Order: sequence, then structure tokens, then C-alpha cells
Amino acid sequence: MSKSTSRSIDHAAPILKALVIHPARQLRGQAALEARDPNARLEEAVGLAVALDLDVVEALIAPLRAVTPATLFGKGKVEEFAAICEVEHIDVAVFDDQLTPIQQRNLEKALEVKVVDRTGLILEIFARRARTREGKLQVELARLDYERSRLVRTWTHLERQRGGTGSTGGPGETQIEIDRRLIAGTIIKLKRELEEVRRTRTLHRSARKKVPYPTVALVGYTNAGKSTLFNRLTEAEVLAKDMLFATLDPTLRTVKLPDGRPAIMSDTVGFISDLPHELVEAFRATLEEVQEADVVLHVRDVANPDSEAQARDVETVLSELGVTLDGGKTVVEVWNKIDLLSEDDREIIEGQARRVGASPVSAVTGEGCEALLRRVGGLIDDSPPVEVRLGPQDGQALAWIYRNGRVLGRHDGEGGEVMLIARLDGQALGRFERQFPEARVEPAAT
Repeated sequence: MSKSTSRSIDHAAPILKALVIHPARQLRGQAALEARDPNARLEEAVGLAVALDLDVVEALIAPLRAVTPATLFGKGKVEEFAAICEVEHIDVAVFDDQLTPIQQRNLEKALEVKVVDRTGLILEIFARRARTREGKLQVELARLDYERSRLVRTWTHLERQRGGTGSTGGPGETQIEIDRRLIAGTIIKLKRELEEVRRTRTLHRSARKKVPYPTVALVGYTNAGKSTLFNRLTEAEVLAKDMLFATLDPTLRTVKLPDGRPAIMSDTVGFISDLPHELVEAFRATLEEVQEADVVLHVRDVANPDSEAQARDVETVLSELGVTLDGGKTVVEVWNKIDLLSEDDREIIEGQARRVGASPVSAVTGEGCEALLRRVGGLIDDSPPVEVRLGPQDGQALAWIYRNGRVLGRHDGEGGEVMLIARLDGQALGRFERQFPEARVEPAAT
């Protein structure tokens, strides 16, 4: 047997060993009260590393009393990290904090491994998960914006490129300057392409507005169960896994409300604490789906001990987008994963939900989902009922009302005439009267 057939070649990328470090900063006052539990933050950082297919060998919380400008941590802590990297043969050190370019470079020198901060980790996950052209453009723009500030002097082999045409030409650009100029040019090009995509998205949104379908947007912390709930409500098959940022690109599907009226539901990218500013800016066009929605469902994982802090992080981003109750937006809290609670905890959570007006559900078992859809239908259906009289020949108009409105009552006459009591929002009613002028429409008797 030849060597080529006796031994198969493994083309899989090698699994990198990772050390995950959460710097626990010393906080005081209100900031300390609102700070998330360090153990929860470390667990989340490990989840991000696993989502990037890293093998987390060691994970630790490192108290940070004072920030060292050069390396974030003091010399003793850095030496401790270096010893772990050497003993455990670490390939990547993940710092669950935002590092300056200098700190990242100095830590790489001291630890002799690749160093990634929280922003870089999230950007890398987004880069892997983006599927649509818009998503890829948005992530690439965010990455370049992030990397532009990371061009520290790593090009020791090229001091300057000679300028001029002869041997006595003056000094030219440094390699760093060339790279910065190339990145700046690429950013301009990407922004131009993204603007075209945004224009197309705006046209699609305008077209949807002409169809009288209300829109419902799902938002929430990553891994709160948005995609599972989305699949349950719309009978779609969007990827849903117990993993941070399992889905990235927004998905829109039609959902039937209990009264038969259709609505458009969108599943958006999950939020996370300290979401990189570059990503918030890049995904602003995607998040416009949330701004334009008639109802926003804030999905929370109530089985997570860190649920309250996660909710505050989501509300911070929504506030930046102007999606608040004070801003006139209808926001409903959906308390998901009640199936994971003990009987006692569940009783407490359901009591709290009644007091604050939240909707407890289990996206996995389907419990509470019908009640949630009824509530959504009530929130987006405040138009007064109308009485519509149709002849036996008006089958197309009859089907249109069932497809675009909510039928509250129906009476069929002996001659094939039909009398409906239905709800149509203002836009739908106007379209119906223009498309079927022969139909008799008048306010329903109350």
C-alpha cells in the first residue's frame, strides 16, 4: 500500500489553546452597584472564545486595582500570565477588556503569544458568521476601523521606502503610513458600497410599508433565545444554538397572529455588554429594522442569574437608537426560558412578570407563545371595525380582507352575498377602497 493511500491528510485548522483573563476593575458608588458579576463576565468571555473555536485551557479573574498604561496589569501579574502561557503551551491570550494598541503589543512581547482583546474577539466572531453581502461589508468596515488604530511599529524590516527616481531621492512613506493610507482608501470604498446596500434596504422597507403588514422586531442579549423564539412563532428554520452570536444577519419572516392577520417579524443581531462602538456604527442600517418596527419584543433569559444586568446593556443600546417607551415606541419584555426554572423560582418569576407587564414564555416548549402573539395582535390592532358588504362575484375582495385584515364576524346571505365585520388599519383600508371601489364599506355598529 502506498504512502498516499495509507495515511490520510488532515486539512482541518489546528485548534488553538487559549488563556481567558477577565480584569476585575475596582469600582465605587453607583458603578459598583450596577457592575456585572465577575464570574458571569468570565463565563461570557469563555463563551466568546469557544464561539471562535478556541480551546480554553485556563480561565481566571484577575483583580485590577490600578491600570498600568503600558500593559494594563502590573509587572507581577504579567509575569504570572507569562508563566501560565509557557506551562500550558498557550497560543492565544484573551483579555476581556478593551486594550490600547500599545498595551496589546507590549503584552504580546511579554507573553510571547497572540493577544486578543474583547473588541477584537467579537469582531472576529462577527467576521466568521456574516453571510449576507451587507453583513460582510458592515463587519469588514468595523474591522478596518478597529485595525487602523492598531498599526503600531511592527514593520521593522522596512524603515522607509525611497522616494524619487534616482539613487539620491528623498525619504518616502514609512510602511505604516502606506498601510494607513490603503486602509483609509478601503474604508471609503466600503462606505460607498454600504451606502448602496442601505439604499436598497430603504427601498425594500418602503415597499413593505405599502403592504399593510405591521412589523415586530426581536431584540435581546446574545444567547437569550431570540432565534429559537423566532422559529417557534414563524415556523422558520433559522440557526438556533446554545452559543453566543449563533446568528448574525437579520432575518424577516411572516407570522400569523391568532386572529389570522399577518405581520412581519425580524430577528436581529444579539447585543452584548461593551458592544464595540465600531459595530454599533456599522450595523446601524440593520438596526433600523428595530427603529421602524411597530412593536419591539425585548427577549430576556430569565434563567440566567445575570439577566438584570444583561437587560440594562440591551436598554443602553436601544436608548442610543431612540427605541424607548418615552420615545413613543411599544416595547414588550419577553421573559424566555421559564422551562429551565425550578417550580419555586418559576412561581416568583411569573408573579414578577404580572406586576411589570412582561410575557413569560418558553421558546423550546412553546408555553406562553400563543398568549404572546395575542398580546402583540392587541398592541398593533387599534383600528375601529368596519362593515364590508360584498356580492357573490367579489371573491377577490373577500380573500384580500382575510389576507390583510382581521375578520371579527361574517354573515353569508342566501344569494351569495357576504357581510363582514373586520378591522383594517388606515393604510389597508385606503388600499382596499382604491382597489375594490364597488365594495360597500361603512363604520361597524358598536
